[in-house]
Amino acid sequence: MPTNRTQKLPRHKSDPPAVQALLVLLTILFFAAFIFMPLALVFAEGFRKGFDLYLAAILEPYALAALKLTLLTAAIVVPLNAVFGVTAAWAISKFSFKGKTLLVSLLDLPFAVSPVIAGLIFVLLAGSRTGFGSWLGDHGIKIIFSTPGIVIATLFVTFPFVARELIPLMEAQGREEEEAAITLGARGWQVFSVITLPNIRWGLMYGMILCTARSIGEFGAVSVVSGHIRGMTNTIPLHVEILYSEYNYTASFAVASILVFLALATIAVKSLLEERVHDH
Repeated sequence: MPTNRTQKLPRHKSDPPAVQALLVLLTILFFAAFIFMPLALVFAEGFRKGFDLYLAAILEPYALAALKLTLLTAAIVVPLNAVFGVTAAWAISKFSFKGKTLLVSLLDLPFAVSPVIAGLIFVLLAGSRTGFGSWLGDHGIKIIFSTPGIVIATLFVTFPFVARELIPLMEAQGREEEEAAITLGARGWQVFSVITLPNIRWGLMYGMILCTARSIGEFGAVSVVSGHIRGMTNTIPLHVEILYSEYNYTASFAVASILVFLALATIAVKSLLEERVHDH
């Protein structure tokens, strides 16, 4: 016999206030011990001998050259990664083909391979002692121990970021809107610019921000292919490492603070972007 009696479902009970307070406290302590305190020590050591020496360290010609090369590398790598990421995400999420699973797995290869190994790979491929490297040298093209090598190595270790942000987003959106537009006579570029790009713009920007942060802070792969030539092939992380190895601690921490500033700026942009995404 059916009955009209409704069953009472148990009401959700939140964690007790004491548990909530404990979790919040543990989170704050963790951030203080492993994030805030180390960052504060970077600035404290950088300013330890006064603002004048701090300013001299970051305005020193080699430091400025390292900053210029770091920003140049990011300016080249990030747009290339954006193009690759959109292309790869489009192909993987919109089409079915043999080897798709393998291709998706290969996207994670830079995450699995040590950056030092990545740098060594390019040395073995384009070094002056290899056949390909000798051929490049005969034609006046230098890859290793030059800016192109730094760009290529950074590109390798950062190329999954944009694609990995876009693939799940584009898979969740499906293909219905694009197929409807094509049915109505829209061309491929029109479909991409009017439908696909607006739908993925926030994910694309988020992936580019992550790519920028990794490009600026990359050390391992760049260290192998750069040659550590001051004023020419040293990025900021490499310049910090050289200063520290020379026991010039104040200057090394002063230059390291530039990386902290860039990281904080990246986080600020990321936070603003997340707020825009939530608003929409």
